[in-house]
Amino acid sequence: MEDSDNEKLSRTPLLPLRHPQQDFFVCDIFDAAPKSDMASMEHPLFTLSTKPDMKPRRYENGNTWIELKPSYIGLATVFDRDILIYCISQCMAALKEGRRVQRTMRFAAHDLLQATNRDTSDKGYKGFKNALERLRSTHIETNITMGGHEHLKGFGFIDSFEVVRETRDGRMQAIEITLSDWLFNAIDAKGKELLTISRQYFQLRKPLERRLYELARKHCGTNPKWQFKVETLHKKTGSGSTLKEFRRMMKTIIADDKEHGHIPDYSFDMQGDTVTIRPRGEFVDMFTEPEKPSVLDQVRISERGYEGARKHAEGYDIYFLEHEWRSMLGVKQSIPEKPDGSFINYVKWYVETNGRA
Repeated sequence: MEDSDNEKLSRTPLLPLRHPQQDFFVCDIFDAAPKSDMASMEHPLFTLSTKPDMKPRRYENGNTWIELKPSYIGLATVFDRDILIYCISQCMAALKEGRRVQRTMRFAAHDLLQATNRDTSDKGYKGFKNALERLRSTHIETNITMGGHEHLKGFGFIDSFEVVRETRDGRMQAIEITLSDWLFNAIDAKGKELLTISRQYFQLRKPLERRLYELARKHCGTNPKWQFKVETLHKKTGSGSTLKEFRRMMKTIIADDKEHGHIPDYSFDMQGDTVTIRPRGEFVDMFTEPEKPSVLDQVRISERGYEGARKHAEGYDIYFLEHEWRSMLGVKQSIPEKPDGSFINYVKWYVETNGRA
């Protein structure tokens, strides 16, 4: 998605809010990253390049791996991912209303372009078509699970797409998309593996900023802070730049954010070789439940339980893991008879599923 000349001259690092009316987006936005392994947040599945990226990629993290092979128009991009976010948000809205969802869905192309802050001109529709083609033809092979299912065969982000109705000037009116089984498995888990993201995500101009937000949302959550080594962050973002250039880009992004505060939900700081991520106050407040008696609040982990869990944490912050464990208990609405054993087993499962930190 290219910027116009006026946008390039703008002082703000954000894309303009092209469709300021918010009533078009009536359902919650959910990220395509599953909570069990957070595939598209944990692993760089989408290229950060704004030019056709023809380079095959392989990423490894612990026991998990993924290979990406481009089509004739290149790998799917971070901006192409907007389409998947929209599709999943629509499915989640349907599930909340008790309606059945299927891999194939039909909707108005204009609604998607508006919801994801895209241009609705002829150029916008052409870019939308190209994005669909990249999502369909980017070849993926991985052992990362979605919804508890592991797929070792090759597949794309979407299986197919079809323009159902098109205007005389070439604009799509209705579009039909069939999601891949791999992606649909995350939806079929009824949202337990999805995270809510900020609508301002669609205004982030730089692909690297979008990727940094994804990593912050996945790893930091509402924890007081999360830290990465620059070298680790360089790998997790999927940046094709040298480590030296990546450091320079990080410094520029952090300086811009300190001036404009444009990255939603999180702030970033870099001291030496360490990048620190902190949630913004308003973001924490939004996810803070009103004080009320809760059975889960009475579940306590002993010091022995913490010590046992640390032995299996493999670099993860133990309190982050506790937060994820309590979230899981809340979703299942279950109270463990032996909290220490339940927490230790959860930590073992989390590390086995996600790999080392």
